[in-house]
Amino acid sequence: MTLSLANHEASLPIAYRLYLPEDWAKDRARRDKARVPETMAFQTKPEIAFEQIKAAQAAGLPPGVVLMDAGYGNDTRLRTDITALGLSCVAGIGPNTSVWPPGMAPLPPQPRTGQGRPQKRLQRDVRHPPIAVKALALSLPAEAGPRVAWRKGSADWLASRFTRLRLRPAHRDNLLTKPRPEEWLLIEWPEDKTEPTKYWFATLPEDIAFDRLVDLAKLRWRIERD
Repeated sequence: MTLSLANHEASLPIAYRLYLPEDWAKDRARRDKARVPETMAFQTKPEIAFEQIKAAQAAGLPPGVVLMDAGYGNDTRLRTDITALGLSCVAGIGPNTSVWPPGMAPLPPQPRTGQGRPQKRLQRDVRHPPIAVKALALSLPAEAGPRVAWRKGSADWLASRFTRLRLRPAHRDNLLTKPRPEEWLLIEWPEDKTEPTKYWFATLPEDIAFDRLVDLAKLRWRIERD
């Protein structure tokens, strides 16, 4: 696993960590044979990634927008923890990620009707459910978004069709006491495809330019080269 600093001209890996699978971490014979240090315990990949980000911030490295593929972006806790550090992120997510459509939010706690403690958690029901980002995207006109170019390729500019919406992530928010803040959902739907191909959450300002949002989402290509 790596963490890199990147811009349009270059990228620099600044942290490396070998991921130790849980079955290895719990296997004494394997640990002894591979000389795994006693201090190394199992951590998930999102947990390791967050440690690397915190270490970079503590070291005073230039802060920027955290870019993640869906392997990390699907982890709601990681995205929340990054926001708590005061950092913005653009995170790939899967098509089944749940959201509240624009203008919608979870229901407030129900008022107490009798004895017992009042409810504090947000509510949802069959008449007021969240929706998967793919289902939301497919409910939009295919031509809803503009064609946006993000960088010069080997032969021509790379471009695709995108849609963006302001909405609230919905994953397990029925365990929360207040709704998550609104953020951007960015959807890539190439003209030659019958359905969208990629989705991102972005905790960037509401007034960010459309082409700048796409540019940041696509900047991961430099990191992938590492």
